[in-house]
Amino acid sequence: MSTGAAAQDVVEQEMPSDKVADLVEYIVCGLVDDEDAVSMDVTDGEDGSLIEVSCAESDTGRIIGRRGRTIKAIRTLARALGQRVGTSVEVEVLG
Repeated sequence: MSTGAAAQDVVEQEMPSDKVADLVEYIVCGLVDDEDAVSMDVTDGEDGSLIEVSCAESDTGRIIGRRGRTIKAIRTLARALGQRVGTSVEVEVLG
């Protein structure tokens, strides 16, 4: 076995939910003051994927927005991309 073939076996296969999580992370990091406190937990199941966003408590309101409009828009974008890549997606914010 050559070194190149071994390297190909090590490469992780990217899940469709990873693309959606990247989009959510990009949007959330643009909204918050403390980008270092943002973390994502992606759980893939049979029915779809759950993306849990954790951030600093002071930034939670920025992600949720007035009357939940911002998180609703983030969820809409995530679901649209999820349909495009072939997975169902839910986004939750953990303070």
